[in-house]
Amino acid sequence: MSNNIEKRVLAAASACLAKNQVIAPVDVLAGIGWLNPIHIGEWRRGRTAILAQTFQVGPEKIDVALNALASWAQIQGLEPVETPYFRTSREASVPLQFTADADANRELTFRTHWLAWDLSAKAKAKIEKKSAPADPVVFQILRDSECSECGEPIEQDDLLGMEADKPLCLACANLADLIFLESGDATLTRRASKHSSRKAVVVRFSRSRGRYERKDILIEERALAAAESSCAEDSPQRAEARAKDKKRREQDDRLLAKSMAKRILELFPQCPKDEAERIAAFTATRGSGRVGRSAAGRNARRTRHDPGRARRRHPP
Repeated sequence: MSNNIEKRVLAAASACLAKNQVIAPVDVLAGIGWLNPIHIGEWRRGRTAILAQTFQVGPEKIDVALNALASWAQIQGLEPVETPYFRTSREASVPLQFTADADANRELTFRTHWLAWDLSAKAKAKIEKKSAPADPVVFQILRDSECSECGEPIEQDDLLGMEADKPLCLACANLADLIFLESGDATLTRRASKHSSRKAVVVRFSRSRGRYERKDILIEERALAAAESSCAEDSPQRAEARAKDKKRREQDDRLLAKSMAKRILELFPQCPKDEAERIAAFTATRGSGRVGRSAAGRNARRTRHDPGRARRRHPP
């Protein structure tokens, strides 16, 4: 049993290292199916007090997995770095707890990230940033509610915060000084987020998908003003870049559809050419979610144009 666990752990750890150049124990446990990434997000935001409550297996198997990870990482010469986890509360940042008994050694094992030995200082700084407290979440509610502290009514489509599973109006959640920024302009949102020292993510429950989805943000007013000024300054350059990018995408779409039509005629020689082109255009429609627009579909087209690509990406 332990050998099988070790194989799964090493496979997940290798994948994490190849993708991010860093291995976090929680990512490895998610990679082998013992921890749901959704539960990690809820724990980071304080909706789950102890991460171990969401594990799909018992503590014995968790210990075997983490010991295997540590042994393998040491053999590989990876650098251990203790990375604290925090969540943002109304008063201050609060350390997150992994285990029910809060044993110091086990907590340290979960906090220890393993970094590639040649990781740059810039990449290390990005890792430290990712370990910072997650932005607080406010909910655009689907039905009326009220604040659990001041009793203020919160009507449908208004915003409320949550702490310890209790609804809070924005004033009680210490978020009333932030202003609402609607999604739609990615550059404005990104720059406003960069300038704002405090922000919150606005989510709304999607009945069709059965999950909460990120919609907008709350940010500081001064940050929005700075972002709007910055966007106004380089608006012509960004418009020109968008136009060039649009032409490039259109050219890529034409090449993809042409390649698909050619492949259809190779597979079905009796198919009329105009019918093959119609099918290809339909399949290659950008943003459609069809298989032709998937990464596998695009890679298949590139592989056919460059047969050596497949050998380089997948060595024997």
